[in-house]
Amino acid sequence: MLLPAPVSMSAATARLKLLRRPRWIAAVLVLFFLWLALPLLSNRPPPPPFPFPPPPRSATANRIRSAFIHAYTGYLTHAFPDDELRPLSLRNATNLNGWGLTVFDGLDTMWIMGIPELWDHAIEYIAEHRFQMRPKDFAPFFETNIRYLGGMLSAYALSGNPLLLEKADELGALMLPALDTPSGLPAFAVNPQSGLTRPGWTGGTLWAEALSCQLEYKYLAHLTSNPIYFNKVEDIMAMMETANLTGPGLFPTVWDTKTGTSKGRVFSAGAFADSAHEYFLKQYLLTSHSEPRALSLYIDVAEAIINHLLYYLPDRDFLYVTDIDLPTMKPSYKFEHLSCFLPGMFMLGVHTLSDELTPEQTTKHQWAARGLAKACWLTYADMPSGLGPDEVIMQKAGSLPWVRAYAEWQREGGESEAPGSRETEPEPERDLRGYKVRKSAYLLRPEALESFYILWRLGEGDVWKERSWKVFEAIEVVARTPEAYASVTDVDNTVLDGEFKLKDEMPSYFLAETLKYLYLMFNSDVEYPFEDWVFNTEAHLLPVFRWSEAEKLAYNISS
Repeated sequence: MLLPAPVSMSAATARLKLLRRPRWIAAVLVLFFLWLALPLLSNRPPPPPFPFPPPPRSATANRIRSAFIHAYTGYLTHAFPDDELRPLSLRNATNLNGWGLTVFDGLDTMWIMGIPELWDHAIEYIAEHRFQMRPKDFAPFFETNIRYLGGMLSAYALSGNPLLLEKADELGALMLPALDTPSGLPAFAVNPQSGLTRPGWTGGTLWAEALSCQLEYKYLAHLTSNPIYFNKVEDIMAMMETANLTGPGLFPTVWDTKTGTSKGRVFSAGAFADSAHEYFLKQYLLTSHSEPRALSLYIDVAEAIINHLLYYLPDRDFLYVTDIDLPTMKPSYKFEHLSCFLPGMFMLGVHTLSDELTPEQTTKHQWAARGLAKACWLTYADMPSGLGPDEVIMQKAGSLPWVRAYAEWQREGGESEAPGSRETEPEPERDLRGYKVRKSAYLLRPEALESFYILWRLGEGDVWKERSWKVFEAIEVVARTPEAYASVTDVDNTVLDGEFKLKDEMPSYFLAETLKYLYLMFNSDVEYPFEDWVFNTEAHLLPVFRWSEAEKLAYNISS
């Protein structure tokens, strides 16, 4: 029998002295270790908020669910485990890391729609997946964050499956070297194994890249008690708070990755900037209204958009958003489909910031949301395909800043609808629309449907539900293929016998966002209230949470 090693007299004496120490020292030590463990205890994941949802009872919701199954089955059959399906050639596409993008992006939609067989297969794949990459390849930080990381965090929040949190933590840590730049602004892409980074085509950091990682990393910090996740992304928020700008909220689209200073001359709500705007508001909502910096930045940027980017074409009562050249403050008159998230953002702010916005701001933001949503709808309704083009150029003659028209309307008593909000009929005649189509493709994008969903959910009427169904029917008629769905090359021109030419691509966001927003609108049995959930820019749901007192102290959060 093995005996314990003999204890020396000096060691025994030391142990005896330790046992004789006053009890208050032991009590202090206990309290100290409890304080260290407090974040871990407070962040212990709660049980799943919902059981696995059943299939929908309504025929309309079931049609949307069937559309998802049709698209995803085509992907599984012809492209899995690659990133996306080429729906015309039935080939695979490696366009974002080669890790199975469509699986990760569509994961929470499978849960919400109640498709257990697809969910189980996806979980098995993710369980065995390693985020490997060859030394010469790089993972784009922005897209990897919002799609892969956001998808796993959302699926974890919905299901409570600990595997998903484990894999999200793994990926979040692998992507962190992208933030190890001299300024703290993210590099465009990182190799997850070597930690090496590379810049993007601009040579700098796009504003959307810098400000569209906070939701995911702050929620991950809350779940894991890893302060690095919070500090890295909050440093960028602090940088924005003290940035030297042309005016409040006028954030340029391009920034110097080394110095952290702006190097662009365009202020936009479209490409290169879009999701940064909404992440100011959504950070504040995600953390239970506890981060005043995020609130202040949101109000500044929302007012800047309304004051400088909203233009109005009286002939058609058409309110649109464009971008401006900052040195001259002149508009480009370009109106992008990507900007159609703005009506939803403004309306969400109106309904969640009742104590933070002034009454004047609340009213103005609400009218802006209504008018912009109508304009986004008209770009769909005007087209023979029923689908909206990616970009149009608005008529310069007669266009004026919306705030000027809005102020005049107020001076006249503010009766009836504000400028841009009255009923306007679709216009099939191209010369009478008030714009020219510049990029004619419909890329299965979700932004307009996102705003329609938010407006409907927040009480702006069933008209938004009716319009959303028309969009879905147009997708079914124009974009559906025998095996999946495809982007549309030209929404304004038929090729032959009423057919529209298609592109050989099915972006993963079609399953993550477009079909999800439609499904949530038409399935009354499944609801995720905005008071309890925040959608990231890829429509991945994250639950609203409260920072613990220990976290507030550690992260210097004062609310």
